[in-house]
Amino acid sequence: MEIERKFLIKHLPEKLEHYSNEEIEQGYLNTTPVLRIRRKDDQYIFTYKSAGLMSRQEIEVPLSKEAYEHLKPKCDGNLITKTRYRIPDASGYTIELDIFHGVFEGLYLAEVEFPSEETALSYCMPDWFLLDVTEDPLFHNSQMSTSNPEIILSAARNKQSSVIDSNHNMLNN
Repeated sequence: MEIERKFLIKHLPEKLEHYSNEEIEQGYLNTTPVLRIRRKDDQYIFTYKSAGLMSRQEIEVPLSKEAYEHLKPKCDGNLITKTRYRIPDASGYTIELDIFHGVFEGLYLAEVEFPSEETALSYCMPDWFLLDVTEDPLFHNSQMSTSNPEIILSAARNKQSSVIDSNHNMLNN
């Protein structure tokens, strides 16, 4: 079972270069249920994910490079490329910060996995996080693979602006 929350961020954390990272390329053969192929550096993985936003079943199976390359042209929509940084947080969890490239250049999302829904719901996000978008399917990679990239990027900008405006208005009242 995968239990994770997803966040838009305000700004990149300091000293990002000090954290481990990997280059990821992934494509989707299907989105309901999710059937994904992924290359993480030189590792190849086939993933099944059931329906759900915060909690869902996830099964990963290794693929050969040849199988990955065979399946890659069969993927629908946008190929997603990103650099993923693994950042420890003060609560003992690992933040996976995704900096997107290609058609989603400029989008930054953070994910945090949890052992239970209770711990997920009680998580206090760090100050460099902006907004929880776990329940917004638009920011899930499977949805991004079949969406117009400009719609995703525009939605992220609009959410960031509305949170910043809302916080500014609260400070001035």
